[in-house]
Amino acid sequence: MARDQTDMRPIETRDELVAWLAAGTKPTSQFRAGTEHEKFPFTIEGHRPVPYEGQRSIRALLEGMQLLLGWEPIMEGPNIIGLSDVTGGGAISLEPGGQFELSGAPVDTVHQTCSELMSHLAQLREVAQPLGIGFLGIGVTPCWTRADMPVMPKGRYRIMTDYMPKVGKHGLDMMYRTCTVQTNLDFSSEADMVKKLRVSLALQPVATALFANSPFTEGKPNGLLSFRSEIWRDTDEDRSGMLPFAFEPGMGFERYVDYALDVPMYFIKRGERYVDVAGQSFRDLLAGRLASHPGEHATISDWANHISTIFPEVRLKRYLEMRGSDSGPWRRLPSLAAFWIGLLYDDAGLDAAWDVVKDWTAEERQKLRDDVPRLGFKAQIRGRYVFELAKECLALAHSGLRNRKRIDSDGRDETKHLGALDAILARGKTPAEELLEKFYGPWGGSVDPVYSEYAY
Repeated sequence: MARDQTDMRPIETRDELVAWLAAGTKPTSQFRAGTEHEKFPFTIEGHRPVPYEGQRSIRALLEGMQLLLGWEPIMEGPNIIGLSDVTGGGAISLEPGGQFELSGAPVDTVHQTCSELMSHLAQLREVAQPLGIGFLGIGVTPCWTRADMPVMPKGRYRIMTDYMPKVGKHGLDMMYRTCTVQTNLDFSSEADMVKKLRVSLALQPVATALFANSPFTEGKPNGLLSFRSEIWRDTDEDRSGMLPFAFEPGMGFERYVDYALDVPMYFIKRGERYVDVAGQSFRDLLAGRLASHPGEHATISDWANHISTIFPEVRLKRYLEMRGSDSGPWRRLPSLAAFWIGLLYDDAGLDAAWDVVKDWTAEERQKLRDDVPRLGFKAQIRGRYVFELAKECLALAHSGLRNRKRIDSDGRDETKHLGALDAILARGKTPAEELLEKFYGPWGGSVDPVYSEYAY
């Protein structure tokens, strides 16, 4: 989760909110991609969650990384809660249960994303090994209960923890027990944003299937392939889902602002203090009529922070965030950026992808999204299996990346980063099905081997 904004300029009209989103538009020559990935820290001895405080702790990890990297600490009161690379634009942050997140810098190629990831993991190992801490890339904690999870000292998370049980069954599971990998991409105009948003929303279930990697809960198979994706189906319907309005005539920045204005707020931040306004309306804040704080007016920060607390399958900020995929082993992580860049940053690929999805109805898109967490590649839309769709999309991604001609020092283009996905389709099984085969086979009904075989 990105660092909270601190721009306290007042904002008074809906048009200013629209202009804030539209300011993300940039020429194609300036397109970049950012990859964010989360991972679970665990104690090498005993495979337990890592607490915030203590000798073997999240705090010790962050302080060690600060010494190693020289990055700026992000503090909340006396607590270090993240690190910011003020020169390169990357950041390290904490999710509610101690999930360790790298928010990568905006880069030009998937090669650079891959290099950034390798550097981060090497640096992290250097700090974590002496502490006896390892990291696991998987969509949901395979054996820890919700009660096992530590709580990070972040004000926004306290407010969310109180609010979540009021609006869904799985909000606390989402906060404390899930890990994702996501890719953030640019748009060149309002029309370009709309087309990319529609294509990526419709095809997000394909990425969910390709990356499905959360078949265990509390030590046992949970009957799903992506429990992380299922969790989002009952977290908070006001702020998650497939955004059917995005496919309606008139979609644009204004329509998204109207949607966001109707999503209940969690908090406003004043100085270092998080003020709980959970369930209240940003429209009222904009008008200075917030029930709990009459006369309080909205700022740029309030809007930016509010936008960051909306969690649809694809989120619009000043760029588009692909949010549908489980975290996984490090080799698979750059392939998410490669997949979406190949589909969305090549005009021919984007047109071809739109042709695939343009006739699907809202009901069909929703059913696909609902079925994939359980069925993976076996889910269907219009008589086609997701497996077939995934093959078609991956072929388009290969073509799009070839057209980009971004060559690395070995003379290879970005298609090399699709190798992990090519291998998944060659096997015909989601990553979760591979995990289940191991559980019922060589692992002998135990999830414990995941901490050695799938650790970073």
